[in-house]
Amino acid sequence: MLLVSLWMHACTAAYRYRGTAEVPARHTAIVLGASVHRKGTPSDMLRDRLDTALELYRAGKVRKLLLTGDHGRRGYDEVSVMRKHVLARGARAEDVFTDHAGFTTYESMARARAVFGVDGAIVVTQAFHLPRAVYLARGLGLPAVGVEADRHRYRTGLQLGIREALAQVKAFVDMQVGRRPRVLGPPIDISGDGRATWDRDRRRPASQPR
Repeated sequence: MLLVSLWMHACTAAYRYRGTAEVPARHTAIVLGASVHRKGTPSDMLRDRLDTALELYRAGKVRKLLLTGDHGRRGYDEVSVMRKHVLARGARAEDVFTDHAGFTTYESMARARAVFGVDGAIVVTQAFHLPRAVYLARGLGLPAVGVEADRHRYRTGLQLGIREALAQVKAFVDMQVGRRPRVLGPPIDISGDGRATWDRDRRRPASQPR
């Protein structure tokens, strides 16, 4: 786990940025999902990812927002919460795309490339997650950079560190075996109108940890 983690950090270092001012412009911001509260609001981590993406959008560094997360369990919907958050804060409706089948980081990146046709992106997530996310994006043929979305202190702890180390090993294995995402579907033009993706709620397999 340590060797994979060190290697993943090293090979993505040139593509990771600490702040929105430093990151180069790209067409799309890919915002990775995280937990949402039962009352329909984003968790602290997710809110910070969304607000960082909005900062990029307002600065003209991205033209489109691709919100990707878990909508595979009855009564649990990350992406609609994400969509409502960015729309309430000024994002234009046609610029907001939702991917309801982003069950894992691997699948979010694979679908961004294969389904949405993204060919240049800024990945938005926390620093602990960013090396894996950028590694997967670039390994799947998506020339992405990443920006950290750490706006607060989080209750991360040892458990999250171990979970991420295991996820990095799994990401490495998935890349070696060329795993396919569980759901693909017809192509969606990321340069078009994002509203066409809002109500896609086809039958999906059970979700897994991101």
